[in-house]
Amino acid sequence: MSHNIEIIGDGCAALSFAARAPEVNSSITLIKPKNAPLAKDHVWGFWSDPLLQEAQKMAKQTWTKWAVITHDECAVLESETKPYNAFKRSDWINHCQNLAESSGVKIIDERDWNKSENSLLFDTRPPIVPDGSVLQHFRGIEITTAEDKFDPNVAILMDFRVDQSKGMHFMYLLPYSETKALVESTIFSTTLVDQQYYLDSIKKYLATYYQVTDYSVTHEENGVIPLGNLSLHDARIPGLGANGGATRPASGYAFLFIQRQIDAAIEQAKRGKEISFTNPHKRLDLWMDSVLLTVLKQWPEQGPRMFIRMAKALNGDQFVNFLSGDAGFWTRLKVIFAMPKWPFIKAVTRHIIPSRKVTKPVVA
Repeated sequence: MSHNIEIIGDGCAALSFAARAPEVNSSITLIKPKNAPLAKDHVWGFWSDPLLQEAQKMAKQTWTKWAVITHDECAVLESETKPYNAFKRSDWINHCQNLAESSGVKIIDERDWNKSENSLLFDTRPPIVPDGSVLQHFRGIEITTAEDKFDPNVAILMDFRVDQSKGMHFMYLLPYSETKALVESTIFSTTLVDQQYYLDSIKKYLATYYQVTDYSVTHEENGVIPLGNLSLHDARIPGLGANGGATRPASGYAFLFIQRQIDAAIEQAKRGKEISFTNPHKRLDLWMDSVLLTVLKQWPEQGPRMFIRMAKALNGDQFVNFLSGDAGFWTRLKVIFAMPKWPFIKAVTRHIIPSRKVTKPVVA
């Protein structure tokens, strides 16, 4: 039996699903939550994947090389088949909204919503974050310099040559050209820092390693991504997107996994089954992420060593596969052997392999 589908939310997950409305034999309504904060534009990064071909067309820049850097070491990885891309959140949202509306998807305010009988209800509002969770928090600026300062061929995923007193701290630098780049100060910790701290860190980093002291700021962004095992926004309503477990617990990557979660649900519907959204991560990846997060929470000073070792142990394709949940047994084994042994062993003793959950729909 075909149900109407109602989704609370109008962000990436809700609109990504709504954009594929022609593939679903149901009417779809998105409900814009009341009192929701105004959405901010961000630059989203992702590695190329067959599911992300439309997003890749919107890429502001693409890099086949990326680097992880510490005070003592530098690893530059490369993949011609799985390059790293960056695009604007607003471009994807507008693209999906146009497709959704042209397919008859309704987008209404919550105050105008009356729950339909015999409808399937899902929730994309942010999940509940337990006290003490590790947070990935950042502030970034897009800058333009008067002189050539950046290498546009290499994206800097993690540069740990910054203050480590607030948690695991690194710079993320995407060079769009020799004179334009996005520079973000990113911290993994259980507490937030003052906004000025990020800007001061960026200023010092640019001056120290790029001899950049004079630049114009063309865009600013900031955000907080909760990591780890999060709870449903409303325990009575199954989730989709971050609220359905799509965010990779130890990295904060979500875009690819949201698309996989949606694709699996649509394939399920095409086989005549009722729509439901499954956690897109493999059980082993969830377990490994829980161990990595424990290390970062208890021993954040091990973070730079952990990530540079992982980057040096893998080639470019293996690195992407691991972060994308596509790693094979030997790649995962390489990652395990690259970890600092004593913290990793202590973290392992605290965890068992978690169960995989399926979010079944609520019939409103």
